[in-house]
Amino acid sequence: MPRVNVIDRQGNTHQIEAAAETPLMYSLRDAGLPVEGTCGGYAACGSCHVYVERDWLDRLPAKEELEADMLALLEAVDADRSRLCCQIDMRDDLDGLVLELAPEE
Repeated sequence: MPRVNVIDRQGNTHQIEAAAETPLMYSLRDAGLPVEGTCGGYAACGSCHVYVERDWLDRLPAKEELEADMLALLEAVDADRSRLCCQIDMRDDLDGLVLELAPEE
C-alpha cells in the first residue's frame, strides 16, 4: 500500500497508508485528518484542498476543468501546488507522496 506524508495545519507530519486505485481524500479522512470531502469526491466543495510538494507535481495527472474551476473559487490557492485530493487516485508509484493540508476556508 502506498504511503503518503501529510503535513497538517499545525505543521506536524503524519505518514499514512493510502489505498491504491482510490481517491486520496478517503485515506486522509479515514486516517483521522481534518479532510471533510463533503461532496463525496465530486470536486464540488473544496474541503479536500491540499498543496502538493513541487517534486511530486509531474507525477500527478493534470487538473481537469472541474477541479480547476473549484480551485478558482477558493481563497488560499497556490496556482501550481493546489489540488483537490479527491481528484488524486493513489497508485503504487506515488509511494512517498508529500502534501500539506491547505488552510480551512
